[in-house]
Amino acid sequence: MTVPYDPAEEGAEMSFDGRMSYGDYLQLDKILSAQAPLSDAHDEMLFIIQHQVSELWMRLAVHEVSAAREAIRRDTLSPAFKMLTRVARLFEQLNDAWDVLRTMTPSEYTNFRDSLGQSSGFQSHQYRQIEYMVGNRNPAMLRPHAHRAEVTALLKAELERPSLYDEALRLLARNGIDVPDSVLERDVSRTHTADEGVMAAWKVVYEAPETHWPLYELAEKLVDFEDYFRRWRFNHVTTVERVIGFKRGTGGTGGVSYLKRMLDVVLFPELWHVRTHL
Repeated sequence: MTVPYDPAEEGAEMSFDGRMSYGDYLQLDKILSAQAPLSDAHDEMLFIIQHQVSELWMRLAVHEVSAAREAIRRDTLSPAFKMLTRVARLFEQLNDAWDVLRTMTPSEYTNFRDSLGQSSGFQSHQYRQIEYMVGNRNPAMLRPHAHRAEVTALLKAELERPSLYDEALRLLARNGIDVPDSVLERDVSRTHTADEGVMAAWKVVYEAPETHWPLYELAEKLVDFEDYFRRWRFNHVTTVERVIGFKRGTGGTGGVSYLKRMLDVVLFPELWHVRTHL
């Protein structure tokens, strides 16, 4: 007869009265009590958890992008590379989340869609913060957050800082690569638009990677991140089309048509354009 395994015999802690436990450290009581479906539909729990998990990953993305940007500003590139790699893989996790949500059929979603009211993913302030941090800066998207003063202040403060890409371009200039003054001195609250001078700067790096290896590696880390970010947007579009077709979104957007416009946004345009000229 097999004797049941007792981890206490190997020294495992088994009593946590007044001590830090796994659940205490992770505050699982708060997390696991945060799911409150508003209907009796079985699939609403999936919908809630998928979006909550996505917001947690975005919380980490904000943390990592912010630190990577600061590391680039300070010319400490090795930590920035690690952080940007992590963010890219984080968006791989966000991509996988769509696979789970796609197990929900249109009929199942219809059972609880009215419970969402006017709530919509485009109202995610963390997603907006990430976009602002990496350089897609549309001030009009402050309006969905106007009812929350602290969020509006957070996003406005972000618009006043150089973006991740702005810091990358300033790094190029500090390393002797010619970047147009009009780009370096531009209004950082606005989205950067493709510039031939910036493309020429990256071309210098890509034509001699052995000479400019840290800058070359940074460029590829940025491309890697945007690659996963684009995939996430594309999977978002296909998931929404699969579940609701071409209905309007709950937040009043055009749904699929709105999301498809987002596919045209390029965060680091010169890093993609330069490939054609090598």
